[in-house]
Amino acid sequence: MGELMLLNYELDENAYKVRLLGAFLGLDIVLQGIDMFPGGEHLSPQFRALSPAGALPVLRDGDFTISGAEACLAYLANGYHPGRDWLPLEPRAFGEVQHWLSFAALRLEPAVLARRNALFDTPADSHGMRHAAASAFTLMEDHMIRRGLDGKDWFAGERATIADIALFPSFALSRDFGIDHDEYPALRKWARRFRMLQGFRTMPGIPDYN
Repeated sequence: MGELMLLNYELDENAYKVRLLGAFLGLDIVLQGIDMFPGGEHLSPQFRALSPAGALPVLRDGDFTISGAEACLAYLANGYHPGRDWLPLEPRAFGEVQHWLSFAALRLEPAVLARRNALFDTPADSHGMRHAAASAFTLMEDHMIRRGLDGKDWFAGERATIADIALFPSFALSRDFGIDHDEYPALRKWARRFRMLQGFRTMPGIPDYN
């Protein structure tokens, strides 16, 4: 394995996921800034050669390049902390983590788009995206209510995993597009617990939940 480099935009929540895991694992990741807004550098042919979807994050490990937040999380957890808590190997917990990684990539995409519309005036059906994001948060809220009744603190397994990292930013940053966090008490409690993890790093827009 070589030098880790993350193509990064400080206000991009998906790049933040990788920065978070790097902080939790104590990894030295070099950040290479991308002028996402207003420059649109992520849409350039050079960037698309690394990430065909034109999306952050892009992670380089020596001569290996991988894109997509959930893929980057799985790569780092397996490659730099194999068999440990962030990506458990026990089949049931592993399956639960994979479920929530897929949920983050698919069901939380409207939250990403709604926030970008609110912050950067990007094209989007803001009402539709906000409604879809709220519906996804309701599913997450219901899940954490059930987990709480079973004495569980995290989305999958017994400890925090990359599933929690994948889910946290979209909810925590959703006030940027008008989501009232008071409507999701179980998620507020989970987010407060997440912020207390050793190595946690914040980004602009994430509340303290005091």
